[in-house]
Amino acid sequence: MNQALDIFRSSGYYFSRNPVFLNSSRNSPAFLLHKQNFPLEHLAAPLFEKYRRLVCSKRAVNSKPFIPTESNSLRVEAEACDGADFSAVPHVQTLREFPKEELSEKVVMVRFDSRLLFQQLQERKIQCENAVSTIKYLHEAGAKVILVSSWDADAENTMKIVRAESIAGALSSVLQVKVVPVKLVTRHMHSAKQESNILLLENLFQFKEEPANCKGFARLLSSGVDIFVNDAFSQSHRVLASTVAISRFCYASIAGFHFEAVLSQLKNITKTSQKPYVAIIGGGNLVEKAAALRLLVCICDGLVFVGNIAFQIMHALGLPLPMKLVEHGATEEALTLINSMKSRRRAVIVPKDFLCLNNLNPEKLEIFSADCLVDGWQPVDLGPESLEEIASLVSKCKKILWIGPVRFGLSRSDAGEASRLGAVVDRLRSQNNLETILVGKVACTTVLGSNLNYSVIENASAVWEFLKGRSLPGLMALDRSYPFDIKWDGVYDDPTRPLVVDVGSGNGLFLFGMAKKRKDLNFLGLEINGKLVNRCLERVLQTGMKNGYIIRTNAASTFRSIISSYPGELVLVSIQCPNPDFNKPEHRWKMVQRSLIEAIADLLALGGKVFLQSDIEGVAIRMKSEFVKYGKGKIMVMDEPEDASCYQRQWLNENPFGVRSDWEQHVLDRGANMYRLLLSKPAIIAGSTCRG
Repeated sequence: MNQALDIFRSSGYYFSRNPVFLNSSRNSPAFLLHKQNFPLEHLAAPLFEKYRRLVCSKRAVNSKPFIPTESNSLRVEAEACDGADFSAVPHVQTLREFPKEELSEKVVMVRFDSRLLFQQLQERKIQCENAVSTIKYLHEAGAKVILVSSWDADAENTMKIVRAESIAGALSSVLQVKVVPVKLVTRHMHSAKQESNILLLENLFQFKEEPANCKGFARLLSSGVDIFVNDAFSQSHRVLASTVAISRFCYASIAGFHFEAVLSQLKNITKTSQKPYVAIIGGGNLVEKAAALRLLVCICDGLVFVGNIAFQIMHALGLPLPMKLVEHGATEEALTLINSMKSRRRAVIVPKDFLCLNNLNPEKLEIFSADCLVDGWQPVDLGPESLEEIASLVSKCKKILWIGPVRFGLSRSDAGEASRLGAVVDRLRSQNNLETILVGKVACTTVLGSNLNYSVIENASAVWEFLKGRSLPGLMALDRSYPFDIKWDGVYDDPTRPLVVDVGSGNGLFLFGMAKKRKDLNFLGLEINGKLVNRCLERVLQTGMKNGYIIRTNAASTFRSIISSYPGELVLVSIQCPNPDFNKPEHRWKMVQRSLIEAIADLLALGGKVFLQSDIEGVAIRMKSEFVKYGKGKIMVMDEPEDASCYQRQWLNENPFGVRSDWEQHVLDRGANMYRLLLSKPAIIAGSTCRG
């Protein structure tokens, strides 16, 4: 019985509104699918509602010039993938983008994936090169590297060595650099600043604070650390102290080479430029994966169900199955998926036959048709007709995603159908230049043989979470980067004019007031609040302003990548009235961070100024001290002017620009004080010019 609900035609891919089914009787699953009038309102309602809103927002902006921002980039990505929500994949700062000169003499902690490096030791070099390259790159750049991870012996005994001393020795042989094991205590962290060796902290597996995401444990872990590099993508779906909480205590949190590579592969799953695109879906637990499967229905042209999840689709189609193969509560979700596949005219394949094992005689194997499974026989693999049908479908594809194991229930080393399917995929990939993405350890092991030309993500859990539209905690903890190359000549009429940047520009009162007053300068606002940014962009479009603009972004991590591409000089940076609740020293998202200060110090033109002000004196003092501390000796507090009456103690009495921000105006209206300070990047540092 053929359970293909649609066919690919030789001219490409085609989905008929009234497909013809082979051997379709009135009781066949194919006939039942057309016979039953499944209510379409149950089809992924939240997904379609998002798509409706996205289409409306697209229509609303069609008449306006499009300039990429982080806010509208997510909309564009979502529209390209039929309404799916991809806000769970932010653009993060990577080691590749981080200035290499900033790594010298810095203490850098690398959260590495122990399994990858153990594969390197066993000559299973899947994705290992990037993981090794991260550590070598940091060491060669002059960083003081501290490695941290979790390891334990697994069921296959692939990691028999669990002592840190043994791990350190093994890593030394891989990295060709001396790796020294140390205990998790503060004094060993500080020793990294004096030693040229790479340090390896003890196994995190033994600390209960690690899976609890303990803030105190993360503070101890990061003691003395400047930069955190996450290179363990396999743990990104978990909330761990070594991947999430630790980012609170390091001035930069970035993705390593391996993390970046896997993230790129993750995004590639949702790209639909290669057609036809088919997903081979294995494993079980359909209810838990339902949201992810609805997304795959949206972006793929065909779906092949194998493994235990295939039984749930077959049961919903009306195929008689032993009830022990049916998951509790899965039928309703399976019917929803079937309706979705029907409405979108997707090609669907479920197994036609199975290789089954006799429960009483484990050595006995027989082939059973999918509609003739009987008690006493356990399906363990795909049958030959199923393999042939899958191969026929895959041969017409340009791209496939294989996620999850093929096997059903029990596993036998001498049952080779899964590996034969892997051989088929490998052969077709070579013949047809088939783009292949493998997800999950079993899928990778099944396919990978002599040929390693695949996109590989060994941890399926993180991918399933991504496909469900959920945020990955380990990813979200990293610093953001700006994802676009800005066309400055499309923003300003003269992009060579000197630039003024207002960090945290709010509703733009200061920004636009200055832009109106000084036509000889260009003004750029960097603001994290999307609603305020949209209002400001509306104003830019309505007024036709050619020397003012605003971008939605987190300036603490994207300032360097944005401003470094500007063709003119940066002459002034203003930071005004940051939220005091977000400016506590331990706050992860405080505005004035070391990374921002160092970027300003590097990019500010000689003679350029930094204007700081707050209505809370403690915040102003902290901003001043951090600029002095992290300004690399380039940023100095300007000396008192000849008219000392301009200062109230150490603060400026008046706003030196004559244009007030919205919060400044609010504070002054209620009769409160403002604490202002002007800093400079002098060409020559002299006692008569500046003071610390």
